[in-house]
Amino acid sequence: MMKKNKLKDIAGITLIEIMIGVVISAIMMGAMYTTYSIVNSSYTQVTDRAKISRSGRDIVAMLIRDIRLAGFKYHYGVNTDDISKQDNLEYISGSSDIETSHDPIIVIKDTLGDAAESDIATSKNDDADLCCDKIHIVYGDFNQNDAQPYKRYRVTYYAKPSGDNEYYAVYKSKQSWIQSSESVTGNWSSSCAECFSGELIRDHLVDMEFIVFDQQGRIINPPPRPDTSSRENLYNIKAVDIRLTFRSKNEFYRFNAKDDNPRFVKGLGERTRKFIDKYLRDSVVVTVNTRNIGS
Repeated sequence: MMKKNKLKDIAGITLIEIMIGVVISAIMMGAMYTTYSIVNSSYTQVTDRAKISRSGRDIVAMLIRDIRLAGFKYHYGVNTDDISKQDNLEYISGSSDIETSHDPIIVIKDTLGDAAESDIATSKNDDADLCCDKIHIVYGDFNQNDAQPYKRYRVTYYAKPSGDNEYYAVYKSKQSWIQSSESVTGNWSSSCAECFSGELIRDHLVDMEFIVFDQQGRIINPPPRPDTSSRENLYNIKAVDIRLTFRSKNEFYRFNAKDDNPRFVKGLGERTRKFIDKYLRDSVVVTVNTRNIGS
């Protein structure tokens, strides 16, 4: 049996010391959780910004390719296949109808929807909204195994309201000019194998803007259209400025901006808007030179 005097020599801790240890542990856990929350929030913000930038660059890459193709005509040359040496598809000469036009680049300002669709969206999300520009791009191609070897495509980028009218979405359509060998004219059609209509490219769009320039680097304003007196400049477009502005899917900032100090989204022209909510809005801006027109 252990003697009573030896019990006095056994080390131990008091209730107060236990409570102090618990408090210190709680403080350490709280500090660790706070650090984790800050790091996680920062990572989420960086990820949201990166997603906007990455998806914006993907769409810009498609636009760059199509704009560089604008006005392209295929030349097949002398052949034994009884195929015309060069593009024999007829333009609708002098047509002032945008929807039947073959002009290489047509920018339509502040217009939603596509006339090729039956559900054209015409209403903006709010009265102060100038979104979004629409662009038609026409270029040629060739397929010697097709009944119509020379091809002509019209690609359209446009926007429509999305997300319960909280933002917009970018859509893309592709049509082909169908013309028989016996005819001198034809029609745009979405029924070809390589064609499509109303393909969603990206949502959470805030604005889409196009500015066109001539050979001297001067802005052509308003952009030339076949139904206006500026149609003579349709083949003088040498460069196109593109701006795509997207909104983050989730709230980005911790607090709303103040009414007297809002957050701004600047446009290429006079399309600057202000917001006070917690969402991040970021723009991708690029200039692309045309290759087949504007020389």
